Formats: sequence, C-alpha cells, structure tokens
Amino acid sequence: MASFFNPIFYQVDSVPSGAPKNCSKTYKVPRRPFEAARLDQELKLVGEYGLRNKREIWRIGYTLSNIRRAARELLTLEDKDPRRLFEGNALIRRLVRIGVLDEDKMKLDYVLALKIEDFLERRLQTQVFKLGLAKSIHHARVLIRQRHIRVGKQVVDIPSFVVRLDSQKHIDFSLTSPYGGGRAGRVKRKRAAAAAKGDGGEEEDDE
Repeated sequence: MASFFNPIFYQVDSVPSGAPKNCSKTYKVPRRPFEAARLDQELKLVGEYGLRNKREIWRIGYTLSNIRRAARELLTLEDKDPRRLFEGNALIRRLVRIGVLDEDKMKLDYVLALKIEDFLERRLQTQVFKLGLAKSIHHARVLIRQRHIRVGKQVVDIPSFVVRLDSQKHIDFSLTSPYGGGRAGRVKRKRAAAAAKGDGGEEEDDE
C-alpha cells in the first residue's frame, strides 16, 4: 500500500528544538490554476465551510488522493490476499473511526467514492456549528481559535481538527470560557465594574 502520513490518522507530539522535522508535502496545487469549474467549486466550499484559504481544500484533496491510490492498489490483489485483508481492513477501520465512511459501507469500493466534503464535515469547525454552539460557521472558527471549545477535557484551538465519532458527543465549551460558566470576559467585567460604580455613586447622592 502506498504509504502516506496525515494528522487525520496520527497524533503527533511536539518536536524538541533541534530535532529533525517532517518536511513531507502536505498538499498539491492544481495542475490547471485557472480552470473555471474547479475555481467555482473551491470558492463555494470555502464559503460553506468557513475555510481560511483554498490551501485547506488542497490539503484534504492530497490526503484523499493518497487514500484512493492505496485502495486502488489493494483492489488489484486477490480477495483473500493477506496484504489486502490486513491493510484494507486497517484503512477502512480508520475511515470509519473518523466518520467519513459509514459502517454499512466497509468495502474498498466505497473508499473510491469518498469526496472532499466527507472530510470537511468532520472538521471541528463544522461540528461546532452543527451542534449549535456557534451562530455561524465563521463564528465557530473564532470560538475555536480563542480557545472556547474543548473536546472531552482537552481544549482544542485547531479548526481543522478531525473529530472522531466517539469524541463527537464530548464537544462543548471550555470550563474556563465565559460561555461555559468560567470567568467573564474583559468587556463584561468592565461593564459590571462601571455599573457597580454607578450604583455606589447614586447611593452617596441619596445620603
């Protein structure tokens, strides 16, 4: 199977200073930069999913192309080939775990039918908006970047974080966030202090 690395499937710890860094390619630019149909589709996806730029689409497209390449290579092998059984099942389980492949479609043929939208739906930004924690898809990105959102006990500030199926129900506001019952924000504290000061001034006038 063609090897590929992507943070969708792996958790990477912070790299110590001076350690070798992973400089592998994470996205691939389109061969035809001015193709009208593709430009319209990318612009629609950027607006619908609140993406920062088209590079986020290209990154998912590059990952998807590697997954399809691996699936096509495994499909050329016999049904009972040990490599196809082992690597094919591992690939399918990972796709089911992150929610891009349904459990009733656990076959390599269905892997070839996956689309970029299937991965965009599993982004934390999309899930926060669909759960009603944000007013819009763009508001969801702001909440995540300002560390108002947690997945389980961990605060996640990466909008492109891929949410697994078993983690989806644990998405909520951070315990330290004003939205989650934590300390009030700076503007709210300032207004409360001004209101308290105003009440104190009125009491002195009454005396």
